[in-house]
Amino acid sequence: MAQTETVSVEPGFVERLRRTLDMIKFEHSIFAMPFALTGALLAWRSLNFNVDTPALKLLYIVLAMIGARSAAMTFNRILDARIDAKNPRTAMRHLPSGQLSQRFAWGFLIASSALFFLASALLNPLCLMLSPVALAIVLFYSYTKRFTSFAHLVLGASLGIAPSAAWIAVTGSLDLPIGFLSLAVMLWTAGFDIIYACQDTDFDRREGLFSIPARIGIANALILSRLFHVFTLISLTALSQSLSLSPWPVLPVAALLIYEHSLVKASDLSKVDMAFFTVNGFIGMTYFASMAIEVYRNV
Repeated sequence: MAQTETVSVEPGFVERLRRTLDMIKFEHSIFAMPFALTGALLAWRSLNFNVDTPALKLLYIVLAMIGARSAAMTFNRILDARIDAKNPRTAMRHLPSGQLSQRFAWGFLIASSALFFLASALLNPLCLMLSPVALAIVLFYSYTKRFTSFAHLVLGASLGIAPSAAWIAVTGSLDLPIGFLSLAVMLWTAGFDIIYACQDTDFDRREGLFSIPARIGIANALILSRLFHVFTLISLTALSQSLSLSPWPVLPVAALLIYEHSLVKASDLSKVDMAFFTVNGFIGMTYFASMAIEVYRNV
């Protein structure tokens, strides 16, 4: 009997694109997007809402955010493919499992970077001038776990530049108050990334990778995460005060952060995904909605 030969069929472009968007968790753009939109909203307020083509600017800001985050996440997956293949938790990700090719991932990275530069150019000259610096920061994060336990803060800085970038996109300049929001986002991100990294503590130690949980242990890392989130709330309060707004939008963020930390214990990491993905998504959206109401109340 003749042996049947199995033929491997390369997935089409649309399927590869779908897999790529799944690989970079495109839906999690919601983490930083609300804070970028808050930055844009506060920038419009600083100009007394006297802004030309605000809808178009908003579109370019969203496109720039999508381009930068997509490039950063794709680069991270490319760079970490060999590491991910060794980790049982990540071995089935698209690149180590062969669901996507490195070539297609690199093509998507280049396209995402091009989208970011184009959107920056359409915003204003300062955005275009700073765009290589911003992209370098978000790409650099992927290297940091190889040499520093402060990788979480570098990731925080990558997301933290979003509100300031949106402010620059609207005003064409960088002003001090928006720095409080960037600082808050940086500390918030670093805090929840520490929680997420707790899952890989043993693996990171075994592979010689750097993270705060691997360095100081899960229990101490969770304490540090809480401390970062306390300073997140302080930074958000300072932002409201610097702009002569009520600090009440900080309250729902505080409640959600308390709930997030109640889900995770050193002895029980089973709810990390809920704390990391679900709760943090609500934090961004809730803060933006609350600030929008507060700004509207003070028009």
